Amino acid sequence: MELLDRIDATSATPKYLQVVNAVISDIEAGVLKRGERVPSINETSEMYYLSRDTIEKAYRVLRKKGVISSVKGKGCYISETFSGDKMRVLLLFNKLSAYKKSVYYAILKTLGEDAVVDLHIHHFDGKICESLLQENMGKYQYYVIMPHFTTHVEAATQVIKKLPQDKLVLLDKNIENYTGNCAAVYQDFERDIRNALHSGKDLLRKYNKFVLVYPKEVAYPVEIVKGFRHFCRETSIEHTVVNSIHQEPISPGTAYIVLEESDLAELIKESRAKGLTLGKDIGLISYNDTPLKNILDNGITVISTDHEGMGETAAYLMKHKLTEKVHNPFTLIRRHSL
Repeated sequence: MELLDRIDATSATPKYLQVVNAVISDIEAGVLKRGERVPSINETSEMYYLSRDTIEKAYRVLRKKGVISSVKGKGCYISETFSGDKMRVLLLFNKLSAYKKSVYYAILKTLGEDAVVDLHIHHFDGKICESLLQENMGKYQYYVIMPHFTTHVEAATQVIKKLPQDKLVLLDKNIENYTGNCAAVYQDFERDIRNALHSGKDLLRKYNKFVLVYPKEVAYPVEIVKGFRHFCRETSIEHTVVNSIHQEPISPGTAYIVLEESDLAELIKESRAKGLTLGKDIGLISYNDTPLKNILDNGITVISTDHEGMGETAAYLMKHKLTEKVHNPFTLIRRHSL
């Protein structure tokens, strides 16, 4: 094991974990073979000028993972049963929601038992993304990133540019200043919402006003607003964008798009209180589909992408080592609320 040049004393990753990662990396690269003897704790400590405690901790983790096994009186060996050829994927989401879970589970299902997927959340913060990538650089075959950032965007962009292009998969959206030839499964939010609304303009004609409820406190892509305004200008429908459902009274003859489920619940509650019927007195479109929206109030019309399909496509690109960019559009699903 050539460890000395791979142990970074300045890294945030503890030295013992760096040893663990180096051993697993050598197995995956074929440098270490199953059944091969590895040096003892004392031997490794002396060879690489690392403390005995560091090596002892590393070997303990390797045993727990089933990477090495001890043979009494003979030493430690690479386990014959350890699968060192599993694909390792680092998955970075901006947040965890019902929709993101659909993407995650679709990736797991499609990759199957031949992959290990580690999920982390960067909370729209480029600095958190930067830290997670720096700590895990070189440890995974693929880095799958949802690049939705509201703070420290440049920090995230710069560290993403350091990743090998063939190991990067951008998910849900592209990065504006990234020109590398990586895989991507993305939405074109401005074009997609415009096209989805055009597909339902026969239903929207019965309303004289269109309102988009676009909350400030949640970081939805601003392209949604652009696409909404574009559609309304093209169809000459009176429209407005509000940050809260409470900014103006709910009134007959108006259709609403709500992005947050809290606003969806509030709109349904207020319409019932005023005796207004969805799909007749007012129109309602919700953003992102869930099973509940299929049955709530006889069915809520939604604009939604195929989240499961997004995860399946991303996994397919990784399994087949492809660097294609695949558009994952969202569509209007017609139900009784419009």
